[in-house]
Amino acid sequence: MTNALDALKATGTVVVSDSGDFGSIAEYKPQDATTNPSLILAAAKLPAYAKIIDGAVEAGKKHGGTVDEQIDYAVDSLLVEFGRQILEIVPGRVSTEVDAKYSFDKEGTIKKAHELHALYAKAGVDKSRVLIKIASTWEGIQAAAELEKQGVNCNLTLLFGFAQAVACAEAGVTLISPFVGRILDWYKKSTGQEYTAETDPGVKSVAHIYNYYKQHGYKTIVMGASFRNTGEIKQLAGVDYLTIAPKLLKELQDSDAAVPALLSVDKAKQAEPIPKASYINDEAKFRWALFSEQMAFEKLYEGIRGFAKDGNTLRELVASKIKA
Repeated sequence: MTNALDALKATGTVVVSDSGDFGSIAEYKPQDATTNPSLILAAAKLPAYAKIIDGAVEAGKKHGGTVDEQIDYAVDSLLVEFGRQILEIVPGRVSTEVDAKYSFDKEGTIKKAHELHALYAKAGVDKSRVLIKIASTWEGIQAAAELEKQGVNCNLTLLFGFAQAVACAEAGVTLISPFVGRILDWYKKSTGQEYTAETDPGVKSVAHIYNYYKQHGYKTIVMGASFRNTGEIKQLAGVDYLTIAPKLLKELQDSDAAVPALLSVDKAKQAEPIPKASYINDEAKFRWALFSEQMAFEKLYEGIRGFAKDGNTLRELVASKIKA
């Protein structure tokens, strides 16, 4: 009997593992894997990954330079080594995130993206198997537009608003990661209401973006992320990609529920037309649209702070070993 996870894959949706833990990634046979500072930090605290941390620390020391430069190199090496080992498990691609501190620094983002690419190349990983994750700020989207032209494929993360999605598509980014569950969190807290999978505002947001992209011929992949339950996942069956945490992958694998395709290119083109918009060349218009959508504005900055905090904790972990 087909389980719900296999049924989801059968809709054409590419399943991606949202984890830094090698064991859980291998168990559910996803096509790709995504990581972020929080996931890497959680994995790095486990004894099983001590050798990876020690190897990154040693790489930082050999790199030389100031202590801060050694720490930076060690942290980047750690992220890349996690990615490299993940790519031994998945047949597709892995996403590796630029430090959140570069979220408002276009040139810094571009520089860091190339540094991560160089480390992957040094590790023998072809650039086609790596997505560089960048926050969907104005500066991040502009950086991604240039990086894509330079052959660096990008995953624009912390995406909550329609203006962010439109600008990302105009920038020609490879993939976007709209955060379904965090949108739901905001609405539940803001309104005090409960939502079904069918009325879930995060699900509706992703479906709207998907339909817009398909109606206007954008090639950017829509990858729903940050799920709170399998109901959200099933409502997005048929979308390009879904990145799913191990707990929810297990729930899907253990279920025999039917998972029909609710989204498709044909259905998108038959849906109510969505007028074309443009933000990529108008910073003031983009910032006002983002500011006007209170949920998107608040969740973007909250997300950046959260990733920055976990990134700093990871850096402190590496720093303590370099300075020892």
